[in-house]
Amino acid sequence: MPVLVASDLDRTLIYSAAALALTMPDARAPRLLCVEVHESKPLSYMTETAARLLTDLGDAAVFVPTTTRTRKQYQRINLPGPAPTYAICANGGQLLVDGVSDPDWHARVTARLADQCAPLAEVQEHLLRAADPVWVRKHRVADDLFAYLVVERELLDEEWVKELAVWAENRGWTVSLQGRKIYAVPKPLTKSAAMREVARRTGADLTLAAGDSLLDADLLLAADQGWRPGHGELADTDWTAPAVRALPERGVLAGERILREFLAAAGRSPGGAAPAAR
Repeated sequence: MPVLVASDLDRTLIYSAAALALTMPDARAPRLLCVEVHESKPLSYMTETAARLLTDLGDAAVFVPTTTRTRKQYQRINLPGPAPTYAICANGGQLLVDGVSDPDWHARVTARLADQCAPLAEVQEHLLRAADPVWVRKHRVADDLFAYLVVERELLDEEWVKELAVWAENRGWTVSLQGRKIYAVPKPLTKSAAMREVARRTGADLTLAAGDSLLDADLLLAADQGWRPGHGELADTDWTAPAVRALPERGVLAGERILREFLAAAGRSPGGAAPAAR
């Protein structure tokens, strides 16, 4: 039976320059590989060691990139290793199969959202009306499924975020603050539901997951084993669960550690070989 690895990407496996957390002396900093270019500029990185580990993982397990990014945003990323057959985008709203969105899955998700929570238009209107233009830089809607704001974090009133979370909770939505983005996402829109669907299709009998944000909590809880880095929303709130391991590493080196954990749990040592029998 295959092992399924569903991993968040941003600030879990890949990192912007601002999120690298290179706290060591410059001469000891790891070599980096650019894995995303946007508008002709490098945007996201992983260490070269992490790139090799991810290539090994692609041979050892069914690796499923699992992200809140839209399909278009995800497809800017050029990950090393075998091209994943499956990818989960838009927080579970899009299930890509060989790069193409599965229409049946998308239809099932949108029907569930219409039945269980307030419409996107209501939430979007509230965000536009209630957010302070002093700290809001952009309003965005992702794949007609959820909304988010890009903000100036140093100017943001975090009490406003808490009030937004209460307002959203009463309408079947959840709020997550990740770096410079405030996400408003319908509760039924989950990465875990899409992961379970991929596990069903592939026949996986072991599921592994990693993530750093509140939107990854359901994914980590649904997996047989999970890991979170020492940074992000989950670390900030000291969130954990019985099958989830909190790692001490922060920044881009956490990506390396997570990939090593995936390989070990999948029964492979770094380099692609199975561990020696004892």
